[in-house]
Amino acid sequence: METKSVITALAALAQESRLAIFRFLVQVGPEGSAASKIGDALGIAPSSLSFHMKELSHAGLVTSHQEGRFVIYAANYTAMNDVLGFLTENCCGGNVCSPVNACCEPTATAE
Repeated sequence: METKSVITALAALAQESRLAIFRFLVQVGPEGSAASKIGDALGIAPSSLSFHMKELSHAGLVTSHQEGRFVIYAANYTAMNDVLGFLTENCCGGNVCSPVNACCEPTATAE
C-alpha cells in the first residue's frame, strides 16, 4: 500500500464519528448495514452520516451497494488489513515478534 493511501485512510479515521462508523461496520461483518441502521445505532443524522460515508468511501475504507431503496455500507476489510500491514511492516526491526508485546517487554535489570 502506498504511503499516500495510508495517510488518506488514517485521516478519514481521525474523526470521532467516522471512527465510530467504521468500527460499527467492522463489527457488523461483511454483509454490511443499511445507512439508516448505522445512523440509528450511532445517533448520527442522515445528512451527517452521508457526509461521513463519502469521506470513508473516498479513503477506500467502506464499500456500498444498492439493495432496493436502501444503500448498504460495509467495511473494506482488505483496505483495513493493508493499512494495518503498512503500520506493522517493520515492527520490531523486521524480526518476528509474536505475541506483539514480546518486542516491547523491558529487559530484566540486574539486582
